[in-house]
Amino acid sequence: MAAWRSCLAVFISDSLEGHRKMIDILVYLFENYLPDACPEPGVLARKLSAAGFEQDEISEALDWLAGLDRSDAVLLQLRPQGDALRVYDEEEHARLPIECRGFLTFLEQAGTLDPELREMVVERALALPDREISLSKLKAIVLVVLWRRQHEFDALILEELLSEDDEADRLCH
Repeated sequence: MAAWRSCLAVFISDSLEGHRKMIDILVYLFENYLPDACPEPGVLARKLSAAGFEQDEISEALDWLAGLDRSDAVLLQLRPQGDALRVYDEEEHARLPIECRGFLTFLEQAGTLDPELREMVVERALALPDREISLSKLKAIVLVVLWRRQHEFDALILEELLSEDDEADRLCH
């Protein structure tokens, strides 16, 4: 577990370069706390400040993480039934290119993401200010969501998530 945690920390840090400070905080949290062991936000903010992070960086990262909890609560009310088909709206099409949407479908078909986790990933991806989310950023978001939810998944899926090869044809396994 520790080996993939350090790989994941490096991957997240590299993948979300545009949000370097926020991601540095997420990596710090990933390396130092389990999702259950994370202190409450006020205490955590003080610990992060003592670790040398700036207040605006701390706020951005804690807001993004809090969004996971908000997403969780909202998504529980919106559980898809049976063989529901996911249709992406106009904004999602614009911000999540075909490679990202295809990768999400691949993860669902592989049994790594259920509809709830997929929606959480989509919601957290759209919470970033980027005009378009790259596949590497989406992979990092998937990893953070799976880590935060303590969701177990296959080692081959982890390898796919940690791969830097963003070729769309790799999605057609």
